[in-house]
Amino acid sequence: MKKSAHKVLLAIALLSLASTASAVDGMAVLQKDCVACHDIKGPAPQTLQALWDRKGPDLFYAGNKYRQEWLVSWMQKPVRIRPAGEFYGDHIKPGAKGDEIDSSTLTNHMAITESEAVAVAAELMKLKPNDELIAKEKIEPGTISKMMGEMNFDKFQGCMACHLIEPEYGGFSGPEVYTAAQRLQPEFIASFIRKPQAWDPKTWMPNKHVSDQSIQKLVQYLQVIGKESAHAK
Repeated sequence: MKKSAHKVLLAIALLSLASTASAVDGMAVLQKDCVACHDIKGPAPQTLQALWDRKGPDLFYAGNKYRQEWLVSWMQKPVRIRPAGEFYGDHIKPGAKGDEIDSSTLTNHMAITESEAVAVAAELMKLKPNDELIAKEKIEPGTISKMMGEMNFDKFQGCMACHLIEPEYGGFSGPEVYTAAQRLQPEFIASFIRKPQAWDPKTWMPNKHVSDQSIQKLVQYLQVIGKESAHAK
């Protein structure tokens, strides 16, 4: 089939999908299926008890945080990003080599249809209360070797104590980071590293007062391992 014919078919498919998605009320889906576990209004938890009670990540600043195409894909086939759940203390047990994840206490995230995912993602991308934090960040072009990036991430910053840099390699109290560049906007990554409490006052993530140069290196490293992860699928 000629390329022009392929383009026509692709355009028709995209128009069909957009038409179907426009018939779906994304906010209605959010209210029906999502708000029981996710906050779409804010503010973030202001006490430790509220943090412990949180069932899923806050979505009221989803438009500042996520990549829209990732949201659409993930909501159709959700996979766990936090290996030990939102609050890891509820999902670990003693093991032969220390704490290990108690999978029996974890539940799978529900999946929604493609049209619902497109509509919900469009609604979530409207939620941008922290545009001023994003505007302060500038991601410099460049890259870093995987070896030097991992040294900065682990040895210099100590991030691997809480985050997986590849499946089953790293800590599990925080979200995996080998998919971070696929799901998160780079400016959000930089801003959250710079001052996590500006986004989530009671977050477990410490403010390590990372320098501008090191923030750039961390973003570049996450992009490197993100590409590897995407190619491995």
